[in-house]
Amino acid sequence: MTQSLSVLGISGSLRKHSYNTGLLRAARSLSPDGMELSIFDIAPIPLFNADKLAQGEPVSVLEFKARIAAADALLIATPEYNHSIPGVLKNALDWASRPRKLSPFRGKPVALVGAGGSSGTVYAQKHLHTIAEALGLLVLPAPSLHIARAWEKFDPAGNLIDEHTRQELAGVLAGLAAWTLQQQPLEKTLT
Repeated sequence: MTQSLSVLGISGSLRKHSYNTGLLRAARSLSPDGMELSIFDIAPIPLFNADKLAQGEPVSVLEFKARIAAADALLIATPEYNHSIPGVLKNALDWASRPRKLSPFRGKPVALVGAGGSSGTVYAQKHLHTIAEALGLLVLPAPSLHIARAWEKFDPAGNLIDEHTRQELAGVLAGLAAWTLQQQPLEKTLT
């Protein structure tokens, strides 16, 4: 890859030793040449409330939106809670999508990944895909990564140790890089 790409990683988990945050940390070390991945912590973002929005966006939301806008692409890692995405992730996405006309999501490439239980976050990623499309994100069609039985592939500190899964993650990152570069001419014609 000759062009440098900035990717913002967003974990849908707030847990200290989260598999999904660990997935993003692993992605930093597995990124192809020219890709720089940073991780944004959504924990400081308050619960969305239109009254708070009317008073002005919180600093944490403004920072989140600025980081999304500055990134060439996004990598969202989500656990699965009750066959969907965690409320904290949906909350952060809701804040950043307002106002809709100025949303930093519109036309931004994104890859969706996740680590969890026996379904490997399939249901959560399905819901996140629907949400991402509603936000105007350009979802990487393939490859995908649904890590089942995550406790077997991560160490107790949340570090990805399974070599096969690391190779699959590297494939997603290469796919995201190609997808992002493919979308850039389209973005430039829209602006």
